[in-house]
Amino acid sequence: MSTEVWFAPGRANLMGEHTDYNEGFVLPFALAQGVTATATARDDGMLSLRSRQKPTEPVTLSLDSLAPRSVTGWAAYPAGVAWALRAAGFDVLGASIDVDSDLPVGAGVSSSAALECSVALALCSLSGLPVPREQLAAVARRAENEFVGAPTGIIDQSAALLCQADHAMLLDCRTLTTTQVPFQPSAAGVAALIVDTRVTHALVNGEYAARRAECEEAARLLGVPALGLVIDPVAVDGLADPLLRRRARHVVTDSIRARAIAAALQDPPAPDIYPFIGKLLTEGHASLRDDFDVSWPQADTAVGVAIEAGAYGAKMIGGGFGGSVLTLMPTERAPEVRADLAGAFARRGWAPPEFLEAVPGPAARRLA
Repeated sequence: MSTEVWFAPGRANLMGEHTDYNEGFVLPFALAQGVTATATARDDGMLSLRSRQKPTEPVTLSLDSLAPRSVTGWAAYPAGVAWALRAAGFDVLGASIDVDSDLPVGAGVSSSAALECSVALALCSLSGLPVPREQLAAVARRAENEFVGAPTGIIDQSAALLCQADHAMLLDCRTLTTTQVPFQPSAAGVAALIVDTRVTHALVNGEYAARRAECEEAARLLGVPALGLVIDPVAVDGLADPLLRRRARHVVTDSIRARAIAAALQDPPAPDIYPFIGKLLTEGHASLRDDFDVSWPQADTAVGVAIEAGAYGAKMIGGGFGGSVLTLMPTERAPEVRADLAGAFARRGWAPPEFLEAVPGPAARRLA
């Protein structure tokens, strides 16, 4: 049987953290780095999964035996995709799939969604299933929500499957409409740098689910189906509970910031666009730290040090409680920013940060 190779990218988020499951706006872009799935069809109804990052015996499962929470560890994500495709009525063939990744795991750059989407495309192609990418994003999200048990929104899968090179993608998570906006920092002499703080996160823990529950309660008290439908931040002042008020304020203002950056990036971009974006990045980080309580010491330090070293701005990306920081800076300041960050982490006795160039890349695609 023929073998196919599929790649899906990770993502960085210019703005819109925890807004996706609240049906607000997000503004991600795809990275050059991602997950590769090398897949060969099988005719025995079995799924055999192997990861280069986990050099052990392959995980071999019967497609008929797949059920939510029946698989643990990294293999739950590709197994969940096969389960979700079958649950959606698609006749998926068995497959042997080897995966490889150059994305850091637990760093807030959506390695799990990249894994899901590369496997989803491989399974669909091998099985002769022409599933539209928008539908496939929903299938992959269902795999993560129901099979794995992580209550995430749809931003990561949408970014992996729908982003365009040299663009960020404004996604309305209520209607799922997308707008591609030009985003080429290197052409403007700007470096986009991801700082992996080496503090890993796990979105299946209780803190992420607690934030989602708090947002749902705030929306109920405000009389709306989801916080993303609130356009005026003043509206959240009516919440009596100060905790829920802070949670709602973050969601509403982060959606506003996402739309503001997208509008400024539209061709032709606004003058001094990158200092403007940097300011909003920093505001977004403060909101995640103070209103949503999902930041962590290494991220707060990285943001402060990067700005002191000449960056336009910086913010944590991803679900929080660990992961990475995205920062924008004049290209000539990048060496100093890296050095100052490494020094700041060393002085505090933390693991040294790792750096990833964030170049806006294309969506998932077949490589061979």
